[in-house]
Amino acid sequence: MSALNLDDFAHLIERPDGGVRRDAEERRARLAVPPGALGRLDELGEWLAAAQQQVPVRPVGRPRVLLFAGDHGVAELGVSARPAGGTRDLVRAVLDGASPAAVLARSTGVPLRVVDLAVDCDPEELPEEVTRHRVRRGSGRIDVEDALTAEEAEAAFRAGMAIADEEADAGTDLVVLGDLSVGGTTVASTLIAALCGTDASVVTGRGGAGIDDLAWMRKCAAIRDALRRARPVLGDQLELLAAVGGADLTAITGFLLQSAVRRTPVILDGVVSAACALVAQRVAFRAPDWWLAGQASGEPAQAKALDRIALNPLLDHGVTAGEGTGALLALPLVQAAAALAAELPVRD
Repeated sequence: MSALNLDDFAHLIERPDGGVRRDAEERRARLAVPPGALGRLDELGEWLAAAQQQVPVRPVGRPRVLLFAGDHGVAELGVSARPAGGTRDLVRAVLDGASPAAVLARSTGVPLRVVDLAVDCDPEELPEEVTRHRVRRGSGRIDVEDALTAEEAEAAFRAGMAIADEEADAGTDLVVLGDLSVGGTTVASTLIAALCGTDASVVTGRGGAGIDDLAWMRKCAAIRDALRRARPVLGDQLELLAAVGGADLTAITGFLLQSAVRRTPVILDGVVSAACALVAQRVAFRAPDWWLAGQASGEPAQAKALDRIALNPLLDHGVTAGEGTGALLALPLVQAAAALAAELPVRD
């Protein structure tokens, strides 16, 4: 296996085609609907045209929901409303069609895929197609130990890259990205605080399930302690993910970068995908041009990360369920933008 060199992504990732985007803007100016009447839908349609390198834009025909799953040792400190090691139940709810994301995906006819990177259960408890990319059983407790070894971090990153290639090769034309984790928002907030140079209290939120004041203080303390371990390795993004990330977040980062290489657009969901996007931006500054922020989750760390990446969420409805739900809610908006750009008549 060749050594993993993250610097290669800066050379491999190109921005969506600027010339095609200008062609899409010119075509929009000739539509029967007055300029500005469709608001942000115009911008979305032009972005998709540039990503597809085609005018008029193709409708979004083969989207896919992709949920990366993993448990985090920091959950043992009581930083989440869910019990430590509870990600297996989240995965089962999705597979059984009983989670918000599963219901939305089913109602819109979008296929959904779950990838287990570090769920804390026996592999036999989940389907083989879910567990085949697993790196380890749970990630380390980041306030006192590394989340991953260097070898595990590289394996998780490569798994994310492989998944991006699998989706691109299968013809997926838009990915709705989410996560299934217990303790994931604590890890994500640590990464964002480290990369933005802020204190723990600035990024500590209540999580998708909501926590009380005592749990919030425990979460804030855990992020504070983890930041002491994160700051010495800020210069190496893979080492940072090994120290205070986890197998699922490391895989998401690899997935985001390789998806940009393969020119596959991605809708981000909540604070976990935002944290991974911020790490990926540090690797390749052009990569964020391939992403949309689906919704504002209310997590302060997500807002800080998206501001740093310069992504403006499409929706803000107070949805905190996580698990890809917010990104899925934004998908019809993107599909509508593509349909309007493709099908509205052009004036003579």
